[in-house]
Amino acid sequence: MGVMRYDGTQVEFGDRLLTHVQVVVIHEFRRGEAFPMSWLKSTAVGSGRSSVWLAPQLPVHFDFVGSRVPELNRDWIDRMIESASSTRGLIVTNEDGSLAHSGPEDHRASLRRVPA
Repeated sequence: MGVMRYDGTQVEFGDRLLTHVQVVVIHEFRRGEAFPMSWLKSTAVGSGRSSVWLAPQLPVHFDFVGSRVPELNRDWIDRMIESASSTRGLIVTNEDGSLAHSGPEDHRASLRRVPA
């Protein structure tokens, strides 16, 4: 499971999902785009959803557990890029298009605020 850190917030996703999120975020940042990113939280923390505003002016850090870069699914990336460019922003989804949960490999955990 990897971690995305941004402006004092960290969110955990499985490495494969996080790799695809990384490609989308970097794609949008290279275009100078700011956008919201949303995902589902697990029932372990009361369920619900989380959202964060991402802007290229702030550093983002992706930390992966595995050393191998997973094979990229271009269709999955394209769907998330289309989502990121919409008025709703990037809705993080699993490869099959279902809504993604943050957390361990079963995609269920929490968003944590990291002390500054």
